[in-house]
Amino acid sequence: MTGASSGLGLELARRLGAAGAELVMPVRSRERGDRAADHIRAAAPAASIELRDLDLASLASVRALTARLTAEDRPIDVLVLNAGIALIGDRERHVTEDGFERHFQTNFLAHAALVLGLLSVLERSRARVVVQCSIASTVVGVRWGDLQFERRYRPFRAYGSSKTALGLFAVELARRMPGLTVALAHPGIAPETGIAPDIRARVRDDLRELALRRIGNRPAQAVTPALRGIVADLPAGAAPMSFSPAGWCGMAGPSRAGRAPRYLRDPLGATEVWALAEELTARLRN
Repeated sequence: MTGASSGLGLELARRLGAAGAELVMPVRSRERGDRAADHIRAAAPAASIELRDLDLASLASVRALTARLTAEDRPIDVLVLNAGIALIGDRERHVTEDGFERHFQTNFLAHAALVLGLLSVLERSRARVVVQCSIASTVVGVRWGDLQFERRYRPFRAYGSSKTALGLFAVELARRMPGLTVALAHPGIAPETGIAPDIRARVRDDLRELALRRIGNRPAQAVTPALRGIVADLPAGAAPMSFSPAGWCGMAGPSRAGRAPRYLRDPLGATEVWALAEELTARLRN
């Protein structure tokens, strides 16, 4: 599972570790990874945790991880694409070492490269792939004419576009790889996480506390859509089921299951996103 060292990923990893899952946690910072492992073991002393190195802002790092995991030829029962950044409130456009806008690479392209690099292992394992999407996709689609937001950078739109692209990639993964099971999830709004730090820093403490009480889900509930995506009885090869909060506009409440949302039921868009991921990752390999 990516993004397991903090936020909702850490809560999800804690729940999975307590349930007896063997966790492989690729992390950018070993120090944060060690702290996360200690946190999980405090609740589940017998949890099996293995840290690996992964920086989603570097496709070379993604390739190194997939090469090691493929060479080890260990089964992967569940792959959770959970990590993400939301630099909402930061008006500066950030670019990775690979030359891509940071939301685009971290949220979409690097996860796509991870899946493409592990396809042989995932197919042999008949794995389940669970993809954390975002409520932002309900209002922001993929900006096909300016994928890197070079002409007019808007951080929320860059974030939403990247998460929509990831969801479309997951839909195409399910279509192309009938031996896999693919599930979509989104947590709604989870104010207690570190998402959008620039905006959080501007909010008064009393208003932040009000948001925690009145808006969105606490982490323990916010991870239930992804948990259901991991454990639900789903047929391999079917169109992905989607798990999301049942409350108003999908922002909060208990999770519900349904078909993929309308904005991800776009077969042409899904095909184009897949082709884009293959083209860009192949270009950088060469």
